[in-house]
Amino acid sequence: MTDDPDRSRQGRDAVDAAVRVTLRPTATPLPISFLGLALASTVFAVVELGWLAPDQGRVAALVAVAATVPLQLLAAVFGFLARDPVAGTGCALMAVTWAVTGLTTLTSPPGATVPGLGVLLLAAGAGTLVPATAGSATPLPAAVLALVGVRFAVTGVYQLTASPAWGATAGWVGLGVAGVAAYAALALELEGVHHRAVLPVGRRGTARAAAQGDEVFDAGELAREPGVRPRL
Repeated sequence: MTDDPDRSRQGRDAVDAAVRVTLRPTATPLPISFLGLALASTVFAVVELGWLAPDQGRVAALVAVAATVPLQLLAAVFGFLARDPVAGTGCALMAVTWAVTGLTTLTSPPGATVPGLGVLLLAAGAGTLVPATAGSATPLPAAVLALVGVRFAVTGVYQLTASPAWGATAGWVGLGVAGVAAYAALALELEGVHHRAVLPVGRRGTARAAAQGDEVFDAGELAREPGVRPRL
């Protein structure tokens, strides 16, 4: 019995189609998220420290709503598209928290504290620890998220107590967050441009192997990936 050439060719085409993988490389969205974070955290910090008059809190609120939130939402979208749930979740949580903080500051009297905002910030601080813990394979971005959680929590206590000491603490923590976020943005940006670590990022395990191109890709893992397997 002879094989049908057309049928054999169709079979090979079917197999090729089944295993073909199309790559759409995207740059890491974390630098724009972290730079947006640095902007809002810095301006709010200098108001909390009393270096600017309380009425300048409206400027800080506008920075958060008009700059930080769009940048972080954009980073969240591309984080999920790049199949990075840590980046997507962390950026999305920061975006909505800064949005509420900015809008509340805009609609409140200058220098006023809002206990309801304090409760939200405490909850957001605890929530930020989820992506920070899950992203421990890349310590630098995880450290930024963890520090953001501390910043939210300390600011939340200030909003609940109206204590000047907690306000000053929130300001200093905010400046620290801005500094670490700016460094992380620079390190990740340089890594993306030069395709190697220029500044220490602290990757380890599979994250380090993937960044160095040493990770072995197993095509069989595709069947277990979200979007391929029947259920998430």
